[in-house]
Amino acid sequence: MEAATPADRDRWVDTLRVGSLLVVVLGHWLMVALTPDGRITNALAVVPALQPLTWLLQVMPLFFLVGGVAHAHTLESLERRSPSGRGRYAAFFRRRATRLLRPTLAFLAVWVAIGVLADLSGLTSRPGDAGRLARDALVTVPQLLWFVGIYLGACAFAPLMRRLHRWWGLRVVAVLVALAVVVDVVRFGGGPELVGNLNFALVWLALHQLGFAWRDELLTTGRGWAMAVAGYGAMGLAVALGPYPTSMVGLPGEAVSNMAPPTAALLAQGVGICGLAVVLRPVMARVLSRPPVWRGVVVAGPFAMTAFLWHLTALMTVLLGMSALDVSQPPIASAAWWLSRPLLFAVLAAVTTVLVALFVRFDRAPRPEPAALEGRRWVDPLAAASAAVLFFGILMVSIVGVDVLGNRPVFFLVGDVTPVVGFAVLAIGLLLLRATRPRGPRID
Repeated sequence: MEAATPADRDRWVDTLRVGSLLVVVLGHWLMVALTPDGRITNALAVVPALQPLTWLLQVMPLFFLVGGVAHAHTLESLERRSPSGRGRYAAFFRRRATRLLRPTLAFLAVWVAIGVLADLSGLTSRPGDAGRLARDALVTVPQLLWFVGIYLGACAFAPLMRRLHRWWGLRVVAVLVALAVVVDVVRFGGGPELVGNLNFALVWLALHQLGFAWRDELLTTGRGWAMAVAGYGAMGLAVALGPYPTSMVGLPGEAVSNMAPPTAALLAQGVGICGLAVVLRPVMARVLSRPPVWRGVVVAGPFAMTAFLWHLTALMTVLLGMSALDVSQPPIASAAWWLSRPLLFAVLAAVTTVLVALFVRFDRAPRPEPAALEGRRWVDPLAAASAAVLFFGILMVSIVGVDVLGNRPVFFLVGDVTPVVGFAVLAIGLLLLRATRPRGPRID
């Protein structure tokens, strides 16, 4: 793979994709901790002085930036195959969704089975630390799927947003940023809290839109510096003067979260960190041209998404093991706590490696499709419908968890939703997506 890399490939984009997912893994391992009474907490909530670390460790904006670059490539390829445009949307979304959902469904199948076994064995009803950890794990671990749901939403909008980019370029980003600010003004100015959810689209689509600009070479080094200074400057002002918390990740007990729904402060941080990526692009292109450095990216690339999906499973496995063995935890952020992190990370990496080896087979590119795109008129609208249903299905499951036997309701948007309802919506979305499959022999 290293030798076969084309000379014109943007290696920095591949590195950002792999690196952003791995930073999320390490960040979660650092943040998630146990209190002395055995409860799961966040180290950033216990020690607020650590929260500014999230200004650089909140790297999800980079993944959406990279997603925009990748989607631009895919859409250009489909345009060459289908000048008429019919079936192009369905082919694009089906391929992106399949790539995301195959490893995600494998993850959910295992966790549903774990939940059923935990309920039948009585573990979830057991008093004490083990029972509490088991109940927490069935809700906490699937929460990372919020990213899959939001990214699917970005995939669904990508063809439209690419067209808007071709018409108006970076002005589209400016409009999305302005609308996100308006949403926050309404939300924090006494308007309905529900309006803040519009920023799930506006914030992440704005960052995704930057990927189109990157692909078209609109993000020069000068603009990168402007993005970094303006983005981090606006974030600093928002945190200092506005209603925004310091942390760019959600924390337990916060009255306001910068993540759920995303705020203008998070968008500013995202623009800032994307600007840093632009500034570093020429330097990193030279660094990544060295075979040993690029080899590391090539080796890690196929495993990054699987590691992301399973790293919290590894964490919960280790925490449950420590609880069962009655291994005491040092106070969070104490000298002993910091000194124990390398050992804990080594154990977590070993467990995650085993899980990745078992499940990486599900994170493979979809099988090739017919060279001619689908010609049925209704297939594109059906793909759009499947995108909407899958979006809500994944988000419901990420919020309510996987305890289908316990089936405890959790609030979602406007009312309570149970895990069974979440999985039912997800199943409907999968059936709609399946109906868009093309007819005819597949190409090699």
